Amino acid sequence: MKELGLIVLAYLIGSIPTALIVSKRFFGIDIREYGSGNMGATNTFRVLGSRYGTVVMVGDILKGAAASLLFVFIPFYFSHELARINFMIVLGITAVLGHIFPVFANFKGGKGVATLFGMILAVQPVVAISCVGVFLLVLFLTRYVSLSSILAAIMLPICVLWIWNEDEISYRIFAVLVAFLVLLTHQKNIGRLLRGVESRIPIFKHRDRRKERKKG
Repeated sequence: MKELGLIVLAYLIGSIPTALIVSKRFFGIDIREYGSGNMGATNTFRVLGSRYGTVVMVGDILKGAAASLLFVFIPFYFSHELARINFMIVLGITAVLGHIFPVFANFKGGKGVATLFGMILAVQPVVAISCVGVFLLVLFLTRYVSLSSILAAIMLPICVLWIWNEDEISYRIFAVLVAFLVLLTHQKNIGRLLRGVESRIPIFKHRDRRKERKKG
């Protein structure tokens, strides 16, 4: 019964509509009515700019991490590592589902990438840091959040299956499923990337202005 209660709580944490709260509080708009229509960090970057996009991204990451760490309320998991990892994955996935289908926002949320990262950060910090390194590098080079998210997600099974060769089978399956899920939810973004019409986020403006001046 305690586990079930924590799973419900994880869903409610994931359902906190970070992007919607920020967009309504600071701009008086519903972020889902602009850009791609998603209630996530990528669309917030695109519509509201890098400052508020960063706030939303950090908030969504914290949702995934906080939900996954709910296991601390059950002492049994402190001394049973395998059971703890499995339960953390369940809690994290539930939070992601809450982000995608938030009860507090009429079940219309985002794609859950940042919340997924928060869960990975709680379960395996070293793998998470590797993935965020890929994300930041690609973002710096391209300014495509979607491409950064896709490549970071692909990096997850590479780290789990080959680089660190994690033994836990549920973690290995989870890593592959995450990469597949991110590819599935970013099909439209992939199409726009291939057509060269995907939106870039408004960061590194000063760098871009310098380049334009040099070209001029």
